[in-house]
Amino acid sequence: MKTNMIVGQSGGPTAAINASLAGVIRQAMRSEEIGEVYGALNGIEGLLQRNIIDLRASMKNTEDYDRLAATPAMALGSCRYKLPAAPHEAYDQILKIFKDYGIGLFFYIGGNDSMDTVKQLSAFFKEKGENIRCIGVPKTIDNDLPRTDHTPGFGSAAKYIAGSIAELALDSSVYDMFSVIVVEIMGRNAGWLTAASALARDSGCAAPQLIYLPEAAFDPDDFIKKVESYSHKNQLLIVAVSEGIKTANGEYVSAAGATRDAFGHVQLAGTGKYLEDLIKDKLGCKVRSIEFSVLQRAAGHFASATDIAEALQIGEAAVRAALEGQTGVMMMFERISNAPYLVQCTTVPIEECANLEKTIPAEWIVGGCDVSEDMMTYLRPLVVGRAAGFEKGGVPSYLRLDKTIIKK
Repeated sequence: MKTNMIVGQSGGPTAAINASLAGVIRQAMRSEEIGEVYGALNGIEGLLQRNIIDLRASMKNTEDYDRLAATPAMALGSCRYKLPAAPHEAYDQILKIFKDYGIGLFFYIGGNDSMDTVKQLSAFFKEKGENIRCIGVPKTIDNDLPRTDHTPGFGSAAKYIAGSIAELALDSSVYDMFSVIVVEIMGRNAGWLTAASALARDSGCAAPQLIYLPEAAFDPDDFIKKVESYSHKNQLLIVAVSEGIKTANGEYVSAAGATRDAFGHVQLAGTGKYLEDLIKDKLGCKVRSIEFSVLQRAAGHFASATDIAEALQIGEAAVRAALEGQTGVMMMFERISNAPYLVQCTTVPIEECANLEKTIPAEWIVGGCDVSEDMMTYLRPLVVGRAAGFEKGGVPSYLRLDKTIIKK
C-alpha cells in the first residue's frame, strides 16, 4: 500500500534549498511506494494550519525540476516557529493532520532549529507507536551543522562572497591612496562564510588582508594597529569581518542594540559600521563599511554548480533513506577525498545535530586575523562551477509553485 509524504522548509533562505526540495520531489515521484506528494507552506507553522499543497501540480516536466533547483529563497515559504517541548497539544494536532492526509513520510529542510523539530516529532511518533518516518535535510549558509562535512547553501554563499570581495578589490584599487573597506559577513558564532572571503585571493588580488572570525577573540586596539600598519603602503585594505566577532570577555562587538529572535538567538547588526567609526576616530583615513546582508544568501545568479548538484543529490538521498525505513536522522555529506573531490550522502542520528553548532577548528585560524591553507583546501571544491539558470528578457526567471490549499 502506498504512503503519502510531505516536505517543508524552515529557517533562513539559501540559493540551494529549493534544489534540495526539487530532489525530494523528484525522487518521491519516481517511487512506486509513494502516493501523494505534499508540501507544507511556511514550515511546521503552516502544517499546523493545514496549509498543504499538492506538489505534483507544479512539477509537470523535467524543466520544472531544473527551474526549481535554480530558484533561490524558499519556494514553500519559511517560518521561525519553535515546536514546544512535549507533551503539548501541537504534537497530537500534527499526528491527526498526518492521519487525515495519509502521510507516512516527513521531510524537513532546514538548519539547527529545524533539526530539533525533526528530533521532537520523530521521538513523539516512536512513543506513540506510529510508523511515520522523519528525515532532516540540512541547509544553512552558515555551515554550522555538526557531523556533515558541509551544508547545502554554504558553497553558493561562499562563492558570492569571494567573488564580491574580488570585485571590490578591483573597483577600489583604481586610486593611488590608502583606504579601508570593512565588509560585514553573516555568521553569529561560526565564521565559515567570512573565512570563505579568502577565496578572493585565488583571483589574483591580496584581499581580504585581514579576516576576523567569531571563534577568535577580537582586540580593538590590536585591530587598529594592524590597520595602521597598512597605511604607509598607499593601497586598499579590505577587512572581512563576521557579524558575531567577540571581545576577549565574550561580548559581541555589535551587542549594543542587539535583539533576540524566537529561539533566543542574538540578532546582530552594525559590526561593520562600528569598525568603520573606530577607524575614522583613531586613524582619520578614508573608510567605508559594506554589509552584504541577504544578498549573500539569495544570489542565485552566482550559485555554485557543485552546491546545487549536491543539494539535489541529498534531497533524493533523503527519500531513499526514508523508504529504507530510516527515521530520526539527518542527511549528511561525508568527504571521501579532496583531489579528486568526492563526497557521499549518508545519515547521522538527529540527536547528534539538533541544537548544536560546528565552529571552525582553532588550527585553521592564523594569528587571529587569517585562515590556513587547510581551510582553503576545504573551501575550494565547494565553489566550483557556475550553476545553470533560466532567463526571460535578460533577467532571471524562477519557478513559483501552485499554492492552492488542499482541504481534507
